[in-house]
Amino acid sequence: MSRSAEPTRARLIAAAEQLFAAHGIDGVSLREINRASGARNAIAVQYHFEDRAGVVRAILQKHQPDVDARRHAMLDEHVAAPIPSLRTLAAALVQPSAAKLADRDGGPAYLQILSYLINRPDAGTETAPADDAADSIQRWRALLEPLLEQDAVRLHRRFIAIRFTAVELGRRAASGPHADDRLFVSHLIDLVTALLGAPVSEETIRFADDRDAHRDRRRRSPVP
Repeated sequence: MSRSAEPTRARLIAAAEQLFAAHGIDGVSLREINRASGARNAIAVQYHFEDRAGVVRAILQKHQPDVDARRHAMLDEHVAAPIPSLRTLAAALVQPSAAKLADRDGGPAYLQILSYLINRPDAGTETAPADDAADSIQRWRALLEPLLEQDAVRLHRRFIAIRFTAVELGRRAASGPHADDRLFVSHLIDLVTALLGAPVSEETIRFADDRDAHRDRRRRSPVP
C-alpha cells in the first residue's frame, strides 16, 4: 500500500470503529463507513478491505498488538513470581484490554466491538486452537490451566472469564468517558478472580458427567 493511501485507510478504520461501536457490526453498511470517512472514492472500503470482515480485521490489527504486548509483559512477571497467583492472572486478562478505555484513538470503540464479537453465536470456545504465537490469550490460557479445577477447565471457565471481561469492558466503554477507571478495573479483576476460582458444585459435575456420557454415546453410535 502506498503512503498516499494510508491516511484514507486510517480514516476508514476510524469511521468504522465509531459506527460499529454505536450500531453494531451488522448494523452498518460499507456505504455508511465510506460516507462517514469522507472518502471521495465510492468503493474505498472495498478497495482497502474487500468486505466487512476485512474492516473488522483491520480494527483488531490496529489495537491488538498493544494489548498483546501489555499482557505478555504481565505474564512474564507472573512466570517470574515465586508463587503462582490467580489474581495476577485475572489482572493479566483484564488490565491490558482495560488500558484501551483511555486510548483516544478508537480504544473505547474497539472494546465495544470486541464485546459484539464475543457475543456472537460463532464466537467459539476457549478450546479453539492457537494459530498465532503472538496471541497472548493463548499463553494466558496455558498458564492458567494448572491453577483451575479440571472440572472448571472442562466447563470452559476460561472462555467464560474472557467473555465476561469483554462484555464488562464494552459496557464501561459505552458509558464513558469516565474521570477515573481504577476502581472499576480493580473490581473487575476481583470478579474475574472469583469466577476463575469458584468451586464447581457436585450438582454441576453431575450434569456435566451426564452431558459427556450422552456425547460419548452419540459418537459411538453408527451413522444411519
